[in-house]
Amino acid sequence: MSGTAVITREETREKRALDVPWNVVVHNDPVNLMSYVTMVFRRVLGFSREKAVRHMLEVHHKGRSLVWSGERERAEAYVEQLHGYLLLATLERAEL
Repeated sequence: MSGTAVITREETREKRALDVPWNVVVHNDPVNLMSYVTMVFRRVLGFSREKAVRHMLEVHHKGRSLVWSGERERAEAYVEQLHGYLLLATLERAEL
């Protein structure tokens, strides 16, 4: 097997890993007020008031809410912005 074939396979594998949808998940914390979390969802994710409240309540009652899914780079940016507002957010690979 030539070195080029190995590199091509590795690059293809890496590209597929990046192409997989990524989820932005916000987790419950004992610090932030529900009204604050709602405001952050509206400001960072552009949610309507109703959608922001729905996700905030999901975080509150279920402990987490998937707030966005898509390309990894944008998901990472959302997680970073949510951290800037002191929300506990994680990036997870979407299950296919």
